Amino acid sequence: MPAIPFTEEQIARYSRHIILPEVGGKGQRKLLAAKVLLIGAGGLGSPAALYLASAGVGTLGIVDFDTVDLSNLQRQILHDVSDIGRPKVDSAADTIASINPGVSVVPHRVILSSENAREIVREYDIVVNGCDNFPTRYLVNDTCVMEGKPLVDGSIYRFEGQSTVFLPGKGCYRCLFPSPPPPGLVPSCAQAGVLGVLPGIIGCIQAVETVKLILGIGDSLAGRLLLFDALAMEFREVKLRRDPNCPVCGDSPTVTELIDYNEFCGAPANLGSH
Repeated sequence: MPAIPFTEEQIARYSRHIILPEVGGKGQRKLLAAKVLLIGAGGLGSPAALYLASAGVGTLGIVDFDTVDLSNLQRQILHDVSDIGRPKVDSAADTIASINPGVSVVPHRVILSSENAREIVREYDIVVNGCDNFPTRYLVNDTCVMEGKPLVDGSIYRFEGQSTVFLPGKGCYRCLFPSPPPPGLVPSCAQAGVLGVLPGIIGCIQAVETVKLILGIGDSLAGRLLLFDALAMEFREVKLRRDPNCPVCGDSPTVTELIDYNEFCGAPANLGSH
């Protein structure tokens, strides 16, 4: 079946993509047809959402149950002062529409849980994780393994951030950390603080990796953990391997159903977002 021609507006909007040999019209159509799920509309989700929408990713799902708070505006650039008190998914949808009205935004204002995670995730091609709590992080990881979805992961802490990509059958977050830490061991951004610019860097890396996966170009971060130290302005890389003994993606998995870890981690899985 012949490809649907671009509109004049699309040709103008995406011209800098279309002239790239690695993207071209074929690649731009892949972006327009792609469905990406963002977990969190906070510090990481904000830059990722803005750049994915600008790139023309056709459908962006956003999962976030939180409302915009004044303290968010130091880093969560999807929102502004007029959005304080609004659901983040609504604020995000309005901002994205103002940048690229051709993008379809699907808001999921729900608390992600073992009951709804698989149903939501299976509707998308790629998942971008920007949550800031361990219950949701493990839930998203396990769901992506069980649904066979690529996971573009990112996290931040004070002046440091990291990002990687987990592809189906090639390892997951539990290969690194098999189970959540005990309550209180790792402070949240609200407790320890975070440099406002930092999630912009890590979120942009997540956006780049997502676009590369959609286009099928370049070398992804799969099998590599990229570490960033803002104070030293230094990037380092650690090799990752699939653990055959991983409780979720290993040869003989012991975790075969989704687990709500909120009572074990000492924090509710209310989908806070960095």
